[in-house]
Amino acid sequence: MTKQLQINLTEYEIEYIRKKLGREPNLVEWGVFEVTWSEHCSYKSSRPVLKILPTEADYVIVGPGQDAGVIDIGDGLVLVFKIESHNHPSAIDPYNGAATGIGGIIRDIMCMGARPIALLDILRFGPPTSSHSVWLLKNVVRGIADYGNCVGIPTVAGEVEFDESFERNCLVNVACVGIGRKDRITPSIAPRPGDLFVLVGGSTGRDGIHGAAFASKTLSDRSEEDRPAVQIGDPFTKKVLIDATMEALETGFVVGLKDLGGGGLATALSEMTALGNTGADIDLSKVHLREDGMTPYEIILSESQERMLFVIDPRGFDVIRRIFEKYEIPYSVIGHVTNTGRLVAKFNGKIVIDLPSKLVARGPVIERKARKPKYIDELKRIPPPSLPEDLEETILKLLSSPNIASKEWIFTQYDHEVGVRTIVKPGQGDAAVLRILNTNKAIAVKADANSKHTYLDPYNGAAGSLAEACRNVAAVGARPLAFTDNANFGSPENPEVFWQFKEAFRGLADMARGLGIPCVGGNVSFYNEDEVTGKIVKPSIVVVCVGLIEDLSHITTMSLKSPDDYIGIIGYTRRELGGSEYYYWIHNIVGGQPPKADAVAEKKAINFVLECIKRGIITSAHDISNGGLAIALSEMSIAGNLGALIDLTKIPSEPMRIDELLFSESYARFLIEIKRERINQFENLAREMNAVAAVIGQVTIEKVVRFSGFGVDISCDLDTMSDVWHKSLERMLEGIYND
Repeated sequence: MTKQLQINLTEYEIEYIRKKLGREPNLVEWGVFEVTWSEHCSYKSSRPVLKILPTEADYVIVGPGQDAGVIDIGDGLVLVFKIESHNHPSAIDPYNGAATGIGGIIRDIMCMGARPIALLDILRFGPPTSSHSVWLLKNVVRGIADYGNCVGIPTVAGEVEFDESFERNCLVNVACVGIGRKDRITPSIAPRPGDLFVLVGGSTGRDGIHGAAFASKTLSDRSEEDRPAVQIGDPFTKKVLIDATMEALETGFVVGLKDLGGGGLATALSEMTALGNTGADIDLSKVHLREDGMTPYEIILSESQERMLFVIDPRGFDVIRRIFEKYEIPYSVIGHVTNTGRLVAKFNGKIVIDLPSKLVARGPVIERKARKPKYIDELKRIPPPSLPEDLEETILKLLSSPNIASKEWIFTQYDHEVGVRTIVKPGQGDAAVLRILNTNKAIAVKADANSKHTYLDPYNGAAGSLAEACRNVAAVGARPLAFTDNANFGSPENPEVFWQFKEAFRGLADMARGLGIPCVGGNVSFYNEDEVTGKIVKPSIVVVCVGLIEDLSHITTMSLKSPDDYIGIIGYTRRELGGSEYYYWIHNIVGGQPPKADAVAEKKAINFVLECIKRGIITSAHDISNGGLAIALSEMSIAGNLGALIDLTKIPSEPMRIDELLFSESYARFLIEIKRERINQFENLAREMNAVAAVIGQVTIEKVVRFSGFGVDISCDLDTMSDVWHKSLERMLEGIYND
């Protein structure tokens, strides 16, 4: 922040701009640079790091750099998906912050020419024993539900984690998936001089001004003053806007399309023309406004919701105009594409902006310092806690913990079936499954992150988050195809935070290459920390993975299906309890040795479970993750209302204590239910594919989950487990409400 200009740019950036322009920018131009060069819009700290991710595959049509990634799923169809964060707005105004996050991610999908078909929400809050955290949770969920339900797009999957580091800085990451035709993909660019810029949708007001700049600084005791930077959504306008946009795209006259999100018109115009090697001639006085007396500064920087910028072939404007008028969607022809390479804007006949498009859209990169935090090695040296006296009670306590207990209190507030595509619904399987209409195929989608693992070991934690998302997609019968990520960190100006960031992406890139899974886009959210308390969020790499199910008969859920079937395990268990829910919830420890990621083992386990599904050998599959083997089996039993008997001596593992065997969160593992009559096929296939796999028990009609071996006999009543798992989070939250 400079005293002279009072804008959020460094002295170097200010002098860089003056030198490149050869003059002093005016107030409106400074505002444009402030928002487009913000961390939120320009990725000036993260760009060099993000380049290490693999982004190519035969089926990738659009990778990172546009509004959403696009992959080919055959039959002339494409899958379009994206993730974004709305952390800072949600921390200040949780209802509108979350709702407008949903609105923005929907527009990202529409901009690529696809119809949005599903939403995901990945949330982080402080402990549910805190009234502030519960207030945030309640209003974030209400904002997501109200917007998604009203617009008619199902919220089909998500994830919630509670941790003290998110007390003030909640994380609200939202993702959207869409289906489109391969021949109707629309790029987020303005490639042809002479085409028209048409602003479509909601009117422009003063809400959301400086929203991107607000997202590029830490929260402080004055952050409440930034409430006007939080946008206000209108889902009913969005519903009509979706239909009008889809119809307009069918005309073939829409050349480019972009969401007006962070930075408003300033960002959209500069990015579209920079990518198209073109320019723009704009008349801001033509913009349809919500408020009288708005200045050009306010118009160009407004982040009002439900707006999209169309680039339209003038020969088809009348056709498209009639579509907008039919749907009663407001629109303004605000200018045209030029060949000048400059962003020029007038207001009431006077030029108020005249800047090179590429200079505006591509600010200079900042080379940040990175330093390994001391806590990394210190926390790994924490000695193991003593073995609990009552392991049955320990399992029940873990089932009641907020990070493991059922999240149905949340997802039952969402409409997850609207659109008649949802086959596997929340709570039924490891990933959501949506049918591709008029085919025998389906897509699977899941979001995962492990903040504690990434805090203790950013490299392996981030790699493990991608691996877990891929395992979850595979567990429902889908071949993982591609992913997008959302990185949530503290200030990049802190060398220790930036070290976490670099290590996390190194792990993410290595796992992606090892699995052969490309990244097609993502989002970086920095400055998730609190100036008042000095608390920084645990680094959270959220990964959204999508996969394809080639035949609907391959869809697999996690519930146990039939008494006397066998229970098998895929993968090797190690003494890796660092960052586990067992350490955190039972022993109040954040430390120890977290799991190590192994792309070779992950790929082998995924390929094996998919082949078992394809051959009809197994009827259930469940990834082993939070809470380890004991919790994964408990969830399968609860879902199927059937008991299970496990012989702990049969589990492929290194020597370890019983609690380590039960609760280790080692990666690359699945629990599966094997058809009794297919047990020989299972064992033969394991040898053929050289898979680490074993039969460790069987499904029982008795309503008990029992673990025996190594001198122990642990028996948990299924009805008690079910009650604890289903109701604990709701009871915890209701307790706060009643207080």
